[in-house]
Amino acid sequence: MAKSHKNRTALVHGGTRRSQYGEVSEALFLTQGFVYETAEAAEARFVKAGEDEFIYARYGNPTVRMFEDRISGYLGYEDGFACASGMAAVNGALMALLKVGDHVVASRALFGSCLYVLEDILARFGVEITLVDGTDNAAWDAAIRDDTRLVFLESISNPTLEVIDLKHVCELAHAKGALVLVDDAMATPVFSYARDCGADITIISTTKHIDGQGRMLGGIICGSKELIRGPIETYVKHTGGAMNPFTAWSHLKSLETLELRVRAQAAAALKVAEALMGHPKLSAVRYPTHPAHPQAARARAQGESGGTVLTFEVIGGRDACFRMLNALKLVTISNNFADSKSIATHPATTTHQRLPQAQKDLLGISDGLVRFSVGLEDVEDIIADVLSALKAA
Repeated sequence: MAKSHKNRTALVHGGTRRSQYGEVSEALFLTQGFVYETAEAAEARFVKAGEDEFIYARYGNPTVRMFEDRISGYLGYEDGFACASGMAAVNGALMALLKVGDHVVASRALFGSCLYVLEDILARFGVEITLVDGTDNAAWDAAIRDDTRLVFLESISNPTLEVIDLKHVCELAHAKGALVLVDDAMATPVFSYARDCGADITIISTTKHIDGQGRMLGGIICGSKELIRGPIETYVKHTGGAMNPFTAWSHLKSLETLELRVRAQAAAALKVAEALMGHPKLSAVRYPTHPAHPQAARARAQGESGGTVLTFEVIGGRDACFRMLNALKLVTISNNFADSKSIATHPATTTHQRLPQAQKDLLGISDGLVRFSVGLEDVEDIIADVLSALKAA
């Protein structure tokens, strides 16, 4: 595909490989393995497989490779490795790049499973972890050392929507020789700015906006060919975290509508936030690019949009919050986000339930906090449902 083509075109055509049959829709290769014309050909492929040569589905697959090429190119990276889930991608990247004695600096505001990988798994294997207030540049300055191997953060945190000065962190980390890994789930692939700010690796939970329709788990690690086809591919293919070909095929079809869906959802999310501002049953409403957000100026400077998720704080804590959630008629209660259906989540009792109360308090995950993912319903219907439900709070 010509490099002059725009992003929406890349999401339809990027990375396409056609079989001898010349199919219009991408081919789905549901196969565990591949055959060789001779024993010598098998030997040669195991020594070094070519660009379009495959060995075993855990190592690579033509359908999966199409997806990897399409989304990594869209995000501005040389290559990508698709994984079975977003957390398989996070775990795969971290485990592939770290060893005993390495030092990692990470934002303290991370998804609960990411914190588990850092604090329980990596720490158990002798990796030193330092957690910082990601919104405070001085905290990064103090924590990143000459021997820091890797920096890990969410560009927009889940669930509290903190916005990090990503360019500052990348410049600081690179000056110390550290790699920067960014979990970009909340920023969305459409509005991702990680590559532009200097991130070495961007990790996307493709379960979210790319599938975006409640069907498939998936994740992808995007970065330089040296990192992706070196330590990351080696680790993931040998430990079994690769993406299923059917998932990759489904994701390829979803990419064709990704910009249309996400741009509509992001515009609606801002409208929902504006409609809830100042509501007497709410103590706070946050959407990254809205002026009421503490890091709004930073969010607007870094990205085109604040994404598809907002948060709000229900006065009265858990009981009032649960009454509001149970009164919703259109909006779904679930623990996912970035779906075509609007979803409300109570992080304190679900996604971040395992965190000690002191850590929840530090992160701002209160009993009244609702993470609200805006779907593709008519925005007026979404707003009406939330306003009606708030009467029960």
